[in-house]
Amino acid sequence: MALLSIRGDWYLFLWIIYCKIYSAIIRLVGNHCHGGDKARSVISASGQSSGGLHRVRTRRRKHRVKHTVALVRRPSLRKIVMAPGASPVQAMMEDKEKALHCALANVSLRTRRVSQFAPLLIALVGLPARGKSQLAHRLSRHLNWNGESTKVFDCSEYRRRHMALYGTHDIFRADNQQGSAIRRQSAQEAVQDAVLWLKEGNGVAIFDGTNITRDQRRELNEYVSEMGFRILFIECVCEDQNLLERNIIEILHYSADYKTMSEEEAVDDLRKKLEHYMRQYEPIDGSVENIGFVRVEDMGEIVTAHKVAGQKESGILGYLSGMRAFPQTIYFTRHGESEYNVLGRIGGDANLSPRGERYAHALAEYINRIAGHEPMAVWTSEMRRTKQTAAEIMAPKRAVRALNELDAGICEGLTYEEMQERFSQEFAWRDQDKLRYRYPWGESYIDIMTRLRPVLSALEDEDHAVVVGHQAVLRCMLGYFLDAKLDELPYMTVPLHTIIKLTSYGYKYKVEMIKLPVECVDTHRQQPKNCSISRTTADALLTVPSHYDTLPSNLWQNPAEAQL
Repeated sequence: MALLSIRGDWYLFLWIIYCKIYSAIIRLVGNHCHGGDKARSVISASGQSSGGLHRVRTRRRKHRVKHTVALVRRPSLRKIVMAPGASPVQAMMEDKEKALHCALANVSLRTRRVSQFAPLLIALVGLPARGKSQLAHRLSRHLNWNGESTKVFDCSEYRRRHMALYGTHDIFRADNQQGSAIRRQSAQEAVQDAVLWLKEGNGVAIFDGTNITRDQRRELNEYVSEMGFRILFIECVCEDQNLLERNIIEILHYSADYKTMSEEEAVDDLRKKLEHYMRQYEPIDGSVENIGFVRVEDMGEIVTAHKVAGQKESGILGYLSGMRAFPQTIYFTRHGESEYNVLGRIGGDANLSPRGERYAHALAEYINRIAGHEPMAVWTSEMRRTKQTAAEIMAPKRAVRALNELDAGICEGLTYEEMQERFSQEFAWRDQDKLRYRYPWGESYIDIMTRLRPVLSALEDEDHAVVVGHQAVLRCMLGYFLDAKLDELPYMTVPLHTIIKLTSYGYKYKVEMIKLPVECVDTHRQQPKNCSISRTTADALLTVPSHYDTLPSNLWQNPAEAQL
C-alpha cells in the first residue's frame, strides 16, 4: 500500500508539471496568435480563470500597439496593421500616413524611372552668336573620341528644309505666326530625330537650338523624361565683345542663310534677328525652373552648374571647364625619313637617314619664318628621330611620352615580310581589325587614343603649335580634330616630309598639305582585300609598300648585337 501511495504521488507530481508546461505553452501561443477568438477558446479549454485571460489579452494589446508604432516610423512599408480597439482618431491618422506613404512611393518611382546610365540628351540654350554651335560640335567631337556615340541635331538645318531660300529676319518675329509654326515644327523634328538616335542605342544626342523660353524648356524636359532619357541644358552666355564680334563674323561668312546676301544686308538682317530673340529670351533661373543645367559664360571663362548629376554629365562639366574659344593653328608633321623607314621596318628608335636630315633642315627653315612673327611651341615624342627632326627649330621644345609611336610588342623592328613569315596569324588578325588589334606585349590604336586624351586637351589650349610625331599617333590626333570615324583612323594618309596645317574656324578646321621638296619612301599600307588567316603570302603582302631591302639586315644594330 505504501508503494502504491508513493507511486500515486509521483503520478500526481508529474501531472502537475505537465499542466504547468502546457499552460506556459498556451500563453506563449496566445501572445503571438493573430486570431483572438481562437486564443480565447484555447485558454478557456485549459481551465484558466478570467484573470488569466485578461492578462493574456493585455499583453497582446501592448504588443500590437508597439508593432503599430514601429510601422508608422517606417514609411517604406505600404501596409499598416491597426491595433485592436484603436480609436477613430488613431485610425484617421493611420489613413493619412498610408496616403502619404503611397504618394511618396509614387514620387520615388517617378524620380527613379530615369537611370543615371540612361542615354543623355543635351539641349543648348541661348541667343544667336553666343557660341552654341561651336560648343555643340566641339563637345560632340570630344565625346565621340571617348567612346560615347554622339551626334548634333541642328535646329537651323531642319528649318532650312521647310524653306526653299532664307528670306529675312521676319521669320523670327514673335508675332509672325507662320514663321513661329515653321520654327516650332523644325524644333520638334530635331528633337524627335535626337530621341530616335538615342533609342537606336547611342549614348548622347545634342540638340542645337535656342530654347529661349521657359515653356520650351519645360515641354522639352517633360518629353525627354517621359521617353526614359536624361536631359541636361547648357546655356551659352557671351558678354565679351571681342568674342561676340568674332562669332558674328563667322556667322556672316559661313551661315547658309547669308550666302546670297551682300555684307551690308547680312549685317542688318542679323542685327534685327538678334533683336527679335532678345525680346523673347528668358534666361534659365534655377529658383523657378526644376531642371539641371550648366551655364557657360564667354566660352568657358566662367562655368556654373546647377543640379548636375550623373557620370556623363560630370565628364561634360569637366570638359566645359577647360574649353577655350580662341582661334588656333597647329602644324603636324612626321619625323624625317629614318633608317627603319628605308628598310621597311616598324617601330624601333632609329636615327634619321640622310634624306631625313635634309627634311629637318627644310622644316626648321619653314617653321622659323613663322615663329618669328607668332609664338610657337614644339612638341615631340621621346624618340630620337623626332628630336633630331625638331632640333633646329627656334622655339621652346617639349618631349612628351604620350606622343611615342605605337608599341609593336614582339614585332618591333620587323618588316611586314618577316611578320608574315613568323606570325602569319597575327598579321591576318591585324588586317581584319587594325583599330582594335593589339600586338602581343604591345599596343593598339585604341591604346594610343587613351594615352593621347590629356595631350589633346592641352593642345587645344595652344594658339600655335608644331607637333613632330609618328604615323599612328598623328593619325589619331588628326582624326580627333577632323572628327573622323574611328574605323578610318588606321588608314589615314600621313606621308613623310609633309606638313599638315590645321586652322580653326568656328568648330571646324581647314586642312592644308604642304609637301617639302625632299624625297622619301612611302610607308602607307592600304588594307588588303583578303584578310583570311589561310591566305597566301602573296595576298598578305600585296599592299606592302616597297623599301630598300637589299641593304644589310644588321645596319641598324651595334656590333655586339650583330655578333649575337
